[in-house]
Amino acid sequence: MTQIVVGEASCKYKVMLKKYFIISLVLFNLLFGLASAGPINAADLSDDIAAKSGYGPANEYSLSITIGKIIKVALSLVGTIFLVLTIYAGFLWMTAGGGEEQLTKAKAILKTSVTGLLIVLASYSITYFVMFYAFQTQH
Repeated sequence: MTQIVVGEASCKYKVMLKKYFIISLVLFNLLFGLASAGPINAADLSDDIAAKSGYGPANEYSLSITIGKIIKVALSLVGTIFLVLTIYAGFLWMTAGGGEEQLTKAKAILKTSVTGLLIVLASYSITYFVMFYAFQTQH
């Protein structure tokens, strides 16, 4: 009877490890894909939009450049918050000592922080895709 319970627990952990492995691969691919895609040059994009609209070129004080800087700072803060939450959840998990309540809390924090990071990365990717393809100059 004890072997069956241990076998079931072992199976649950294998499934959980597979899930975390797949999530890690997806996150790695997202991060690697974003890093290799290259940055959006907001000044060129602003100049292109301004030229199409009949206005002068953008400078460092234009609205689009300022909004781009704000978005960069916000994404940096979100990344920092994710890192802190992940470290905190890992600390709770490692110090749980078999306590189910603390382990459940750590898993919940980890799941919600990963979900939040995925939402932010997906929104950034969609925005990048739309901005890149919507404002390409057509020769």
